Formats: sequence, C-alpha cells, structure tokens
Amino acid sequence: MICIKAFFILKIYNVSHEAISIFDMFKIGIGPSSSHTLGPWRAAQRFTRSLEEKNLLNSVNRLEVLLYGSLAKTGVGHGTDIAIQLGLSGEDPVIFEVNSITPRINDIKAMQKLLLAGRHEIDFNPVEDIEFLFGESLPFHPNALTFLVETTQGDSFAETYYSIGGGFVVKEGEQVSQDQQIELPFPINTAGDLLHWCRSTGMSISEVVLENESAWRKEKETREAILNIWRVMKECIYRGCHTEGSLPGGLQVKRRAFALNKKLLKHKFYSDFDSWMEQVKAGGSQFNYILDWVSCFALAVNEENASFGRVVTAPTNGAAGVIPAVLLYFILFCDGNTDDKIIHFLLTASEIGSIFKKGSTISAAMGGCQAEIGVSSAMAAAALTESLGGTQRQAMMAAEIAMEHHLGMTCDPIGGLVQIPCIERNTMGAIKAITACQLALQSSPDFAKVSLDGVIKTMWDTALDMNSKYKETSDGGLAVNVPLSLSEC
Repeated sequence: MICIKAFFILKIYNVSHEAISIFDMFKIGIGPSSSHTLGPWRAAQRFTRSLEEKNLLNSVNRLEVLLYGSLAKTGVGHGTDIAIQLGLSGEDPVIFEVNSITPRINDIKAMQKLLLAGRHEIDFNPVEDIEFLFGESLPFHPNALTFLVETTQGDSFAETYYSIGGGFVVKEGEQVSQDQQIELPFPINTAGDLLHWCRSTGMSISEVVLENESAWRKEKETREAILNIWRVMKECIYRGCHTEGSLPGGLQVKRRAFALNKKLLKHKFYSDFDSWMEQVKAGGSQFNYILDWVSCFALAVNEENASFGRVVTAPTNGAAGVIPAVLLYFILFCDGNTDDKIIHFLLTASEIGSIFKKGSTISAAMGGCQAEIGVSSAMAAAALTESLGGTQRQAMMAAEIAMEHHLGMTCDPIGGLVQIPCIERNTMGAIKAITACQLALQSSPDFAKVSLDGVIKTMWDTALDMNSKYKETSDGGLAVNVPLSLSEC
C-alpha cells in the first residue's frame, strides 16, 4: 500500500487547477491496455526524445528496460514488452499499422537488433534486455518502468516513468506540464465546480467544455478532431463485428461480436458502415433487440482491443467499448445521428472522466476495475442523459448512479490478458450507463442522497482499502480461481 499512500499525499497537496482536454481523455492508440500498452509506448518515445535532447542517442551502446509492479505481473498479457520495443523504435501508436506489429517484433527478436528512434541501431535482445521485476514496486505508482543506457564512452543514463492510467505518463521528478498550466475560462476540478459554471452561465456541460477547449485550439479544429475520434470508434466497432476467430494470448477466447452481428441481421445485405447502420436500425425497437446490439457493439470494440487493434481510450483501453456502444445506441435508437449531437455527447463524457481522474483514478492498477469500467459507465451515463434532454444536475446524477453500482469492482484478468472478464464487463458497463440515464431522467436530483463528488471520494477511499492483488496483478479473483490452460501466456 506504500505506493497508493504516496499518490494520495500528492492528491491532497496538489490543489492547483489541472487542465485536461477532451483529447487527453480520448486518445487514439493500439490495444490491449492504455496503462500497460499505450502508456509504456509513450514512455519509450519520451525516453528516446530525452536521449536526443541530451545528444546521447547516437552514442548509446546498450539499453535495458526494467518493469515494476503491475507492469511486470501482467506485462506479457498486455503486450507491454511489444509496446516498449515499438516506442523505442520511433513508431507512433496513432498511425502505426496494426498488421505490422507481429512481423516487426519478430524481426527484432530474430536479429536481436533495435533501431533506436528509427535511426541508431543497437544490439537488443528483448528476452534479456526487458526485465520483469515481479516482486518489486516503486513508491509513486504500481505501473513503473525504468530505462537504463550505457554509452560508447562508458557513461550511464537512466530515467523512470509511471503509466498512471488512460495513456497518461509521468516522468519521475518532472514539473507540471505546460498543458496543465493553461488558464481555462471555466476551471474545473470537481463536479461542484462544473455545476457552478453551468448555473452561473446557463450553459450545458458540453457547452462549458467546448469553451474550455478554446484555450487549446479554435472551435472548428476541436469539432473536427472530435469527429475524428468518433470515426476511429465506429471503424473499430465495424471491424470487430466483421472479424471472426479467436483472440491471441493463449486463452483461446472465441470472438462473439461476429456471430451475434450475423445472427441479428439475418443475412441482410450492406456494403459499408452507413448501410450496415440502416439495416441495424430497420430491425425494430424491441427491448431484447436493442439490448443485444448494445452488447454486440461493446464486445466488438474490446475484441479488437484484445487483438492489438486500433481503439480509442475511453477513458482507458480496457473500458474502450462502453462509450462507443452507448453513443451508437443514442445515434441509432434515440435519433442522435447528427455531428452536433455526437460532439456534445463526447464533450460531456470527457469532462466527467477528467473529474474522476482528478478526484480519484482511472488506473485499474490503482483502483481496480471500478476505475475503468466504472468511470467509463459514469461518463457514458452523463453524456446520454444530457443528450436526451436531461439537466446538468440530472446528467451528474446519472454519472453518480453508474459509479455507485461499480464501487469495489476488482481487476483480476485471467492470464494478465484484457479478455476475461474485461470484454464482457464492457457490455455490463454500457447497459448500466443506459439504466442510470433512465433513472436520472425519471428522477429529481433534489432528492438524491449521494452526490457525484461524494461517490468519487468513495471510489478513491475504496481504492485505498482494496487489496493490491485485485488491482490488475492477476494475483487474485478469477485469475487464480479459473483453471484454464495457457499455451502462450
């Protein structure tokens, strides 16, 4: 518990405003984990840039990577070693071709050479030079990794990074970034702050967030970038619904979205995403039918995520299916198919996520699955509620309801893979978000006993009390009680 207490102390004394953009909460990347794949990938990129800034890159003779805590225990299942090698090679997860991952990693392993930052070749044996320190953790955060290099002159250089959830990375000893020092027109750290600005301006949650985004870029650029986020989300859903087979990693988990999609559509013809959506919508509005589709959308995203596909952190990779599934539900079955409605949905969702990050955590290694599926469900619930005409207080009430019924959820991935129970949990998170929305729309916040800030504090208290074996270590829960044979893990 030492690492969590250290993080808690930082939360107590870091009272200054933290500016988080929608594009911090929604990041385009590659699965299966934002904390264990995207974060280490970004850390590796940052380390190579640091070497360049210090004019050390071309003199590197040897490189070693040390993985601590949760990164070590579930790193292989999450592809941490793969992400590090690609990041050190200068590749970017936003644009790197996912079909090239396996051949690139196989080449590095066979040649035992790595082209550092895409320019400087060094000897590198992943089996020996990436070390998994299963029994060691660093104080600040369970997801820690250290890069050590030796130069041709005999000098040594090292940097340590922490992957703190959702693809966010912190370097040990660094000061607050320039982005966090940006002055927003409506600074927000808590749900109370958000409600204050909504009341004083008369704006909706999404309108307040859009105004804050103007501190980074023009509104036109923000809107275009949000629609690009949605493009990646819907492409991920479509791919997942049209790819069959089993997931990689050794568990031999069979993809289900493909068969479910086929069964629900009953061989109807379509040729692209839009015509597919028309066929889905034409199937009717029966409860079971809609429920099956929401589950199918969520399954599709997280099956893609488990297969090293391109996804959007929402707010993490392990929870990437909840928000796209609920948004597509809104588009298809609630008349939400306009650019403005999609943009407002994602703006609202992002702000709820950022409040959870500031007041608690979005890292399963810190707080269990409540920090991932729970937060994503709360984000989706608030966004759907506002999108369906709910007030700002009803939207926050929906977020609170969704999280209240995820409190204490553990993270116990079998084999360290983001598959069981992670994939199904995205369907549950999506359905809970829709239910929370309906409850909030049919309720008065005046009579609510629990506030959003109250449930966020409770979530953090729960995270502090939770046994470490239930925080993405595969040391407890299903991970130790399901007798499955892992041929590759």
